[in-house]
Amino acid sequence: MPQEYPVNRDKVAARKPIHPGVIFGEEVMPELRRKRTVGEIAGLLGVSRQTLHRVTVGDISISPEMAARIGKLVGNGARIWLAMQADYDAWEATHRLNRELKKIPTLA
Repeated sequence: MPQEYPVNRDKVAARKPIHPGVIFGEEVMPELRRKRTVGEIAGLLGVSRQTLHRVTVGDISISPEMAARIGKLVGNGARIWLAMQADYDAWEATHRLNRELKKIPTLA
């Protein structure tokens, strides 16, 4: 029987998620770059190279439109990119508002 390892959910929740644009830039772009230039990829997405760069370094959020473009390009749809962005945004907001959120009661 395999040994089980407990997961400290507080530690997992405290860890900042990776921006989905950075995931695209570090995991997907190298594969795309085997056959295409950055300019060609940006052109296929219908965005400027600057916009593509800002997404891949996490400077701007992946909008629903960008998620649809990336999802179509790589074949996995917009939903996964939007879900990753939502998780990232929720983590950011929760940590930014931490003091205020402690003052808000949770109603049963």
